[in-house]
Amino acid sequence: HAFIYVALHQLYYDPNIENKNLAQKWLMQAQVSPQAWQFCWVLLRPEKVPEIQYFGASALHTKISRYWGDIPTEQYDTLKTQLFSQIARFASGSKIVLTRLCVALASLALNMMPEVWPGAVSEMVHMFQEEGGEVDGRARCLALLELLTVLPEEFQTSRLPQYRKGQVRGALGREWAAVYPLLQQLLRQPDSPPLVKARVLKCLSSWVLLDVPLNESEGLVEASFTALSDPELFDTAVEAIVNTISQPDSQRYVNTLLKLVPQVLQLQEQLRDAIQNGDMETSHGICRIAVSLGENHSSTLLEQVEHWQSFLALVNMIMFCTGIPGHYPVNETTSSLTLTFWYTLQDDIMSFEAEKQAVYLQVYRPVYFQLVDVLLHKAQFPTDEEYASWSSDEKEQFRIYRVDISDTLMYVYEMLGAELLSNLYDKLGRLLTSTEQTTTWQHTEALLYGFQSIAETIDVNYSDVIPGLIGLIPRININNVQLADTVMFTIGALAEWLADHPVMLSSVLPLVLQALGNPDLSVSSVSTLKKICRECKYDLPPYATNIVAVSQEVLIKQIHKTSQCMWLMQALGFLLSALPVEEILRNLHSLITPYIQQLEKLSEETPNPSNKLAIIHILGLLSNLFTTLDITKQEEESGENAPPIKSAPPQTGPNPVVVVLQQVFALIQTVLSKWLNDSQVVEAVCAIFEKSVKTLLHDFAPMVSQLSEMLGQMYSTIPQASALDLTRQMVHIFASETNHFPPIKALFELVTSVTLTIFQQGPRDHPDIVDSFMQLQAQVCFWFLISFTLGFSLLFRVLSLKFPEAPTVKSTCFFFTELIPHCADIPPVGQVVQEDGKLLLLAVLEAIGGQSSRSLMDQFAEVLFCLNKHCFALLTVWLKEALRSPGFPSSRVSDDQKDTFSQQVLRERVNKRRVKDIVKEFTLVCRGLHGTEYAADY
Repeated sequence: HAFIYVALHQLYYDPNIENKNLAQKWLMQAQVSPQAWQFCWVLLRPEKVPEIQYFGASALHTKISRYWGDIPTEQYDTLKTQLFSQIARFASGSKIVLTRLCVALASLALNMMPEVWPGAVSEMVHMFQEEGGEVDGRARCLALLELLTVLPEEFQTSRLPQYRKGQVRGALGREWAAVYPLLQQLLRQPDSPPLVKARVLKCLSSWVLLDVPLNESEGLVEASFTALSDPELFDTAVEAIVNTISQPDSQRYVNTLLKLVPQVLQLQEQLRDAIQNGDMETSHGICRIAVSLGENHSSTLLEQVEHWQSFLALVNMIMFCTGIPGHYPVNETTSSLTLTFWYTLQDDIMSFEAEKQAVYLQVYRPVYFQLVDVLLHKAQFPTDEEYASWSSDEKEQFRIYRVDISDTLMYVYEMLGAELLSNLYDKLGRLLTSTEQTTTWQHTEALLYGFQSIAETIDVNYSDVIPGLIGLIPRININNVQLADTVMFTIGALAEWLADHPVMLSSVLPLVLQALGNPDLSVSSVSTLKKICRECKYDLPPYATNIVAVSQEVLIKQIHKTSQCMWLMQALGFLLSALPVEEILRNLHSLITPYIQQLEKLSEETPNPSNKLAIIHILGLLSNLFTTLDITKQEEESGENAPPIKSAPPQTGPNPVVVVLQQVFALIQTVLSKWLNDSQVVEAVCAIFEKSVKTLLHDFAPMVSQLSEMLGQMYSTIPQASALDLTRQMVHIFASETNHFPPIKALFELVTSVTLTIFQQGPRDHPDIVDSFMQLQAQVCFWFLISFTLGFSLLFRVLSLKFPEAPTVKSTCFFFTELIPHCADIPPVGQVVQEDGKLLLLAVLEAIGGQSSRSLMDQFAEVLFCLNKHCFALLTVWLKEALRSPGFPSSRVSDDQKDTFSQQVLRERVNKRRVKDIVKEFTLVCRGLHGTEYAADY
């Protein structure tokens, strides 16, 4: 015992964290030791301090809940009696110790129910209701309530086996009959102290988790509604009511639910008073009750046609909560709770059959129109002064809240349809044309936001109000950043519509170009221009000069952050794609020249961090421009009703991107020579070519030999993964074209031999290179086979399977699954697999045995499956030899388990899924995890 006191003293009072940890470790072991049975009672003696008594009670609970099998049957009764007397003693002692003792007795009861201790709960109630000598009635009553509250909670977390869980749940359900009258009596007694009533409500919350039938707790729920008028009991009463109503089982009790509706409606006066007095907690609680009744039971309550008015009243009460005065999240936090209710109600109405649906829509369409008004009112920004006083966290919460409103509006559109857009349009029109009142920008912004929410995700191309809306936009007096942002996003959301009605471009494009110059509108203006350039590019040639000029100006002034500059270049790429070649070249020239001059200057400077950023930025601008500049799309897209530009004759001569790349090629080589050992600059250079190759495909041909040569030099000097990824792109597109075959073949062979040198020197420092190399080899397996004449062995590739980096291992496994199927049809592959295949199998078995992460087992299973399918005879011999070694692939597996695994694998030559399951099963055995909770997450 002395040791325990010392350890507890260390745990609670020693400032040294290592001593604390040691003490905790030692105490955990003490709790589970056989001696715990003796010392826990000693620790609970009255003269000990609460910390020591608490440890004693915890040790008791640990022994009962986890080591139940160690307790002899004849000791059950003694244990029960001792616990009862300790609980009675602590009823007026330390609360934390009392709770632990109650949890221990609860655990005992659950282990003994229903056979050994059938009426456990009735006996508990009876024991504590007897007149007890020195302990006063109120303390006994509170101790009993504590015990009854922790019992269902302990059941939820108990480690009972599945079949016992069902039995015990049933037994507890039957015991509700003993608990209910006690709780009912205590809650209704006028002289019950508030503390007792609060504990009764907590106890009810706990028991409903066991799916107590709603009609069997009806009286208690009614009493909980009465308790809501007592401020001391309000919070616990709300929890009890919400928990009871939300039980999944409760929808079976229609009559009880119908009785609850008027009780909820009676809270409206208390709700209004709370709002008037700024009592956010009360209004929040009442709203939670109304929403949980509506959300959990809307379909049941809708079905009760003769009660339609009372349900409609509940819906209106929830509407009142949605529109609660104040700005979320600063003066109210309640309205957001109601949003999912509106989804649920709409789903339930829309899932009725047509006739019934029509009847409900008559009642509820007006409600949903009102909801739109309420939501748009709630989405309004506060006054500028008030908004300026909000913290950044409040602003962010408000932004998310508006996104939730936006999602709700989009959903509501399914029920209200085109009429909703007309409704919004009429309101906006009245606002913008009214001469009487001066409207606030907040009002206009919210209506536009509603429009944008719908237009962003729903095809509004057929809507007859869009032309009117586009006509109204220029009339908006944009005097505020939030409003300007929303105007931009609204125009962006209508980009597809503008492509079908290009005549309207002239009224909105000037607004977008003007906004480009404002750094506060960076994201909205650039993303809108990009959408317009992507969707409407064939209608933009008349505006191209202007768009390019404005874009150039904002790029030179450096108004936008890096990512917006990249989007802007992509927008210009889309725009230029639709112009005739000579115009593209002219625009490219004016657009790129300043950057090329800057790059020339930078390439002459000594490398340093700031000019590195500038170089990466310029290279990024070029590669983003080339990502979207694609003139080949012009010919493809000339379809029906195409404007004349689309059916222009195919353009001859070199591709404009190639022309530019050839002009800057020497400059890029100069930059590279200075920055060759900086992977970010190399990556940025490779990105330009990779994006161009992807977009241009075969049009990139004139550059192939130049680029192959440069890549080869780069990779031989300082190998980097980005060069391999670019090589993979080139091989992929040009390998089948005989005239580009020599430079690419030379590049491929060079890259391969350089990489193999890295393998020989120790590839562990370059997992990214190995990963990219394996992807390259897997993708070009056909190529790889041609190069087999170089006399490769699989040895180095097998080593890659042992890397800790998952991507590298995945690429390597993929390479083998691409290679092995060629065993039969390509002799050199057959030969190399015969020579090195056993090494490969050993590496795979080692990984399954525990060397590699469990998350990679599917990939190793695929390699095994491939070997079995294509080299069955060899695999049979190799498996036998490999698994004969003692302790391989793990000391935890027996010879019988190895034999079973081997037979199971060899049997599966068709079902890959089954091989994956066999491998997963075997890897758990190898790791000693089979049948553990840890394995269950697998």
